[in-house]
Amino acid sequence: MIVCVCKSVSDRKIRAAIADGADTFEQLQFELGVATCCGKCEESVRDVMAQCGVCESQCGVERRAPAQPVQVTFYERKAA
Repeated sequence: MIVCVCKSVSDRKIRAAIADGADTFEQLQFELGVATCCGKCEESVRDVMAQCGVCESQCGVERRAPAQPVQVTFYERKAA
């Protein structure tokens, strides 16, 4: 999926850059140009970094716990 529309950077490109040794947000900005135009992709880029397990100690991104399923209850309506 495209993460940075301005520079046409996908999550695959970000993961490949991380695999090649980029371990800070600033390195990804320099190498790929992410979050250098409008900046709207910064959170998504940091999410991809967190999913890959990098940058946790250097920029404060913590790995999020998977979302817990929400219990939904359905009630029947009875005619009055």
